[in-house]
Amino acid sequence: MSFSFSDFTAALKGGAPISAEDVLEIRRWVWPDGSVSEAEAEVVFELNRLAGDPSPEWTAFFVEAMTEFVVNAQPPKGYVDEVGAEWLIEQVDRGGGAPDAAELELVVKVLERALNAPAALKSWALRAVEAAVVADRRIGDEEVKLLRRIVFAGGGDGALVVSETEAETLWRIKDACLEADNGEGWRSLFVQGVGNHLMAYSSYRPLERDEAERLEAFVNDHRSSVLGFFGRMRADAVPGAIRDVFRRGEAGPSHDCAVDAARAVTPVEQAWLDARIAADGATDPLEAALLAFIAEEKGQQHAA
Repeated sequence: MSFSFSDFTAALKGGAPISAEDVLEIRRWVWPDGSVSEAEAEVVFELNRLAGDPSPEWTAFFVEAMTEFVVNAQPPKGYVDEVGAEWLIEQVDRGGGAPDAAELELVVKVLERALNAPAALKSWALRAVEAAVVADRRIGDEEVKLLRRIVFAGGGDGALVVSETEAETLWRIKDACLEADNGEGWRSLFVQGVGNHLMAYSSYRPLERDEAERLEAFVNDHRSSVLGFFGRMRADAVPGAIRDVFRRGEAGPSHDCAVDAARAVTPVEQAWLDARIAADGATDPLEAALLAFIAEEKGQQHAA
């Protein structure tokens, strides 16, 4: 029997659950050709909105299918553009209220899987977690795990280095939950996250979208030889990833200098830190732990 969206939605509206057998049938309907279309993605989102108490099988399928659509449906694969990010946020917000666990997991998974994604998508995820935490005045174990995944996700703002926006979010959450019995790992996440913002260095930069498109076209063009490909391109149009392959053997004094420079807290960064510590007129335990971490890192740098 073929899948009927209208019959299935009617059953869900009547309170029927999504069984493991239903998930298998929907999977066959969505993925007969190995890809997910926008129309199919919108249907899956609608089913998730109607699911009253989704099963683990449904949640796993929902996250898997929608991640594949958002991250890989449009070339180049792995790049989420502004349109894709806006579509995802619109679909989640369409349900009204706070995102459910499956929707939030989906956004986090997209940020982890994507090579690059608009900063707005990570900002949306951070705001969603912050709103839930501030409302409860406590950050639980699951929220700690989600925040860590969002902050250190490769796609989006910062590319493995914690941005000022992310550090400020961690600081606001710290202030809101200071007196609570918070989840395991929150202290470490706050110290590591803010410390990363102030002192970390990363040379990783994802390819720009147009470079990735040219590289993907080259990889998929079985008629072209490597020499022919480079012969048809201007020298300044060679994708940065290809250039980097030939530069990996180059010496790294400049890299070492960049690492040392990043580990030094600049006057601007120190002013940012001082202003936040002085905001309430006292140094709380998490701020003290952060200052100790920075002092230890500086000591290791001077000893090196």
